[in-house]
Amino acid sequence: MAALGKIRSRGTILIIIIGFGLFAFIAEELFRSCETTSNDRRQQVGEVLGEKISVNDFQKLVDDYTDVIKMQQGTENIPEDQMNQVKDMVWNTYVQTHIVEKEAKELGLKVTDNEMQNILDEGTNPMLLQTPFVNRQTGRFDATALQKFLAEYKANQNTPSSNPQEQEQYDKIYKYWTFIERTLRQQVLAQKYQSLFSHCFLSNPVEAKMAFKEENQESSIQLASFPYTDINDAQVKVTEGDLQKKYDELKLRFKQPVESRDISYVDQQVVASHSDRAALMKTFEGYQKQLATAADPTDVVRKSESQVPYLGVPAPKAFYPADIAAELDSISVGTTTGVKENKSDNTLDIVKLISKVSLPDSVQYRAIQVVGKTPAAAQAKADSIVKALQKGANFQALAKKSGQPGNPTWATSQQLIGGLAQNTSADNRKMVSAIQSGVVNAYSNIPLSEGNIVIQVTDRKGFKDNYQAAIIKKTIDFSKDTYRNSYNKFAGFVSASQTAGAIAKNAAHYGYKVQSFKDITTASHYVGNVHSTRDALKWIFDSGTHEGDVSPMYECGDNDHLMVVILNKIHRAGYRDLDDPQVMAAVKAEVIKDKKAAMIMAKIKGVNSIGAAKAKGAKISSVNQITFAAPVFVSATGASEPALSGAVFATAKGRFVDHAVKGNAGVYLFAVVNKTMLPVRFDEKSEEQKLRQKEMQYASNFMQELYLNAKVVDNRYLFF
Repeated sequence: MAALGKIRSRGTILIIIIGFGLFAFIAEELFRSCETTSNDRRQQVGEVLGEKISVNDFQKLVDDYTDVIKMQQGTENIPEDQMNQVKDMVWNTYVQTHIVEKEAKELGLKVTDNEMQNILDEGTNPMLLQTPFVNRQTGRFDATALQKFLAEYKANQNTPSSNPQEQEQYDKIYKYWTFIERTLRQQVLAQKYQSLFSHCFLSNPVEAKMAFKEENQESSIQLASFPYTDINDAQVKVTEGDLQKKYDELKLRFKQPVESRDISYVDQQVVASHSDRAALMKTFEGYQKQLATAADPTDVVRKSESQVPYLGVPAPKAFYPADIAAELDSISVGTTTGVKENKSDNTLDIVKLISKVSLPDSVQYRAIQVVGKTPAAAQAKADSIVKALQKGANFQALAKKSGQPGNPTWATSQQLIGGLAQNTSADNRKMVSAIQSGVVNAYSNIPLSEGNIVIQVTDRKGFKDNYQAAIIKKTIDFSKDTYRNSYNKFAGFVSASQTAGAIAKNAAHYGYKVQSFKDITTASHYVGNVHSTRDALKWIFDSGTHEGDVSPMYECGDNDHLMVVILNKIHRAGYRDLDDPQVMAAVKAEVIKDKKAAMIMAKIKGVNSIGAAKAKGAKISSVNQITFAAPVFVSATGASEPALSGAVFATAKGRFVDHAVKGNAGVYLFAVVNKTMLPVRFDEKSEEQKLRQKEMQYASNFMQELYLNAKVVDNRYLFF
């Protein structure tokens, strides 16, 4: 069906819309069914507002969203890093949607069926425009096309199609639409709630005029800067009382909503030895000879266990690894390269360029699948269909006799080759090759393992170079002996280093490095960006793990890493203590800044001109285009200074500031040389709209407060 192609062509856009939509993709039913019993805590992935969600319910959400992405991208495999992004998105939207639903219920907010129908009839919502039900002429969502599909789907459910592939496509499209509908309903509810809250903040003409002035009145000044760096820190006396007072003043800065922990770890990656590399190179030299002489490279590539499957048809450069794609135009057709090392991905490569042809980027085609009791029967039936078509028979009419639509379908090379990359069977190669190279309006009868297929290419466009290449590409990997030696050495290190102090002492002796990771949380997926470190994360956050404890040794990564972890510090949810090194450093820096500011202000007391400020050691500069709406950047101190922008705005033209300005990186005095309004016309409605946009930010901040009050518990690290 053309619908799947449409979905995949818009896949990236849709993922962005869903990902950055306020609250997307959460089934309403989940929140009514996810409560689990208290004695089943080990199967609970988290908790929000006192309601628990089991790992099975959460995994169902992840699976549903993953299925949508697979359909959009035309793939069955999603990389681990992308899967982690999916899990984070599902979790965050689950939490946020649950919060919004609770707030909306208390306010009596809901999304009615009539509202949804109005949105469908209007047909302009961005999510609707990513569906296969868009009218090509109007560019709008076509509710009639949706209703037609739903009727066809219902009919197919009552009387399943004789074509399993067609039935599967109907099921996929239906699942996709229910995803869109559910997502849209959730987004509309969230938007109604956010809109209601944002309208609690009212803008008015007076505020609009002030905002316009703040943005468009520019000032020019003579500036006298006294950087804090001119005073040595050693000259500033800091007492415990100073630190405690400043900590109490800034305490809110140091509040953390979730528990975090500081760790140290030693990570050893196992790499190929010199003998491992030599052995692999010898093996590749054999592959090179086989590939150069093979009439059909399929078996050679397969037996080599290459990371790059042999497609067997020409493909755009985008389907080849970047290092290979960059060299394709420099390789002569029929040539097999020597063995090359690619340091960027630690592989050895061999390339045989079989052909280079110009093929369309997009092909429109239609097809009729033909089955028979025997291959000969299927062939004869397909031949008769081709003859009938050549004599003028209607393609769609013949297709419908077999229970198939026979509609023309556009397919891009991305879709065709992408599907082939997932399944490189001979049948798929025949299909893709026939579609790629088919002559417009000619008929092809292709014998397959389970019947025949009659294909007619109806249109082609966007020609570009395609390359048929056989590639053997393998990682320069370590041998079992190398891994065993690395394992034994690391195990010896761990055995001899049972305390944090011992690890710090022995690491260098063994050739290892101790690394640190601060404020790791249960939302983390990895330790030290090493894959498959969930067991280490479990240990880090286990209630029985205490500060100073050393973990067991872990085998992790892609079976190529060894790791041991030390728990250094536990930071409970709430306010970080003053004795926390990070907090202490931040507080001390503020105290020193305050004291330096006081010393400078005492020094320049009574200064009332730029000349007098210069005599006191100020750095003098001219600064132009200062507005209240943006902090001024001061070159002399290398800092942005919002307080200075405010003071300049409040000082009249021709006046010297009436008091010194304490900034982030220094103390400032200035004289206003000029004030001008930019030649921009005041538009009251436009300015009020800008203010309303700012008010939406206030609503977002409020959502963060709701999140903090929702008592969110995230146990995903136990399972994912």
